[in-house]
Amino acid sequence: MAEKTIMLVCSAGMSTSLLVTKMEKAAEARGIDAEIFAVSASEADSNLESKNIDVMLLGPQVRFMKAQFEPKVAAKGIPLDIINMQNYGMMNGDKVLDQALSMMK
Repeated sequence: MAEKTIMLVCSAGMSTSLLVTKMEKAAEARGIDAEIFAVSASEADSNLESKNIDVMLLGPQVRFMKAQFEPKVAAKGIPLDIINMQNYGMMNGDKVLDQALSMMK
């Protein structure tokens, strides 16, 4: 089991898959044991129930769902934020990984 589990949520789970790959490479380069995965907004609830998530990041296109997820993650003590739009657009895995890691401290 990975030391850290980061869940990215977007509308279909597709657009974040490239970002996941870049974040995994960044984590590997830093020697960080992390499970990073992307799901669609409709799959987020079941993953919150079935997995031990350390941080949840929303893609900019689903930022409007933050209020919907806040009570669910607050009850589990999971930090939640929206991925920086510029970092998302540039698919900057390093910066998004930094964002996730900073939320875990």
